Amino acid sequence: MHSIIDVNINLSRYPTRRLPDDEPELLVRKLKSVGVSEAWAGSFDALLHRDIEGVNLRLKKDCERFGQRILIPFGTVNPALPDWKEDFHRCVEKHHFRGIRLFPAYHRYLLNDKRFVELLHLAEDAGAIVQVVMTVEDARTQHPLLSVSKIDSKPLIDIIPGVPNLKLMLLNAFRDTNMNTITKICENKNVSVDIAMLEGVQKIRILLEKVSVNQILFGSYFPFFYIESALLKMKESQLNSDDSKKIFYQNAKNLISE
Repeated sequence: MHSIIDVNINLSRYPTRRLPDDEPELLVRKLKSVGVSEAWAGSFDALLHRDIEGVNLRLKKDCERFGQRILIPFGTVNPALPDWKEDFHRCVEKHHFRGIRLFPAYHRYLLNDKRFVELLHLAEDAGAIVQVVMTVEDARTQHPLLSVSKIDSKPLIDIIPGVPNLKLMLLNAFRDTNMNTITKICENKNVSVDIAMLEGVQKIRILLEKVSVNQILFGSYFPFFYIESALLKMKESQLNSDDSKKIFYQNAKNLISE
């Protein structure tokens, strides 16, 4: 069994319901039980809380307290808020986060927003990984008071070439984003995608026909999804050992070491 780096997990409470294993102790225990050695963690608090620094502080403390060196915090920045630049600099310079996680649908900005583009340039200069959460929840199950629009990812096709050294990761991209658009975005080799919302029989093998294996990452979206779902996707796709190793942990490890 390969070591596993899961690039897409979340701490704290989902806003509209409790999730299995959403207590930090239980979450870490589950991660360890399936062989996860490192998990990149955001916070569900970031969806609705305006005090982003408070969200990031709690995330950092929870990762330190419960993480057992497994949980790696990825702080949130909301470029729709007035002090977003201060939040970014605190993430990078004060908290020394490896990267940041963005929620454009909940924070109500488009991917061609000049503030978002400026944030990408700041992250490129700082060498920080940027994770953009393309989908939080299927529109069919959203709470009626928390219905959010789909994110149009097409602007990234023109934006990404302007930040060639940016390490950009699209999380949960396959629910609402057209595969042709993802393929076009991934022509930029500094873009990666996770498999959390990639559904269907042997879809990872099919994805490999369109996107380089070096740009695919293991992400489970645990605890919103059962982590066993992502593991089953890997197993049933019957990948060769080298490809499995890259997706399970080597690609993520390379992003950190660059």
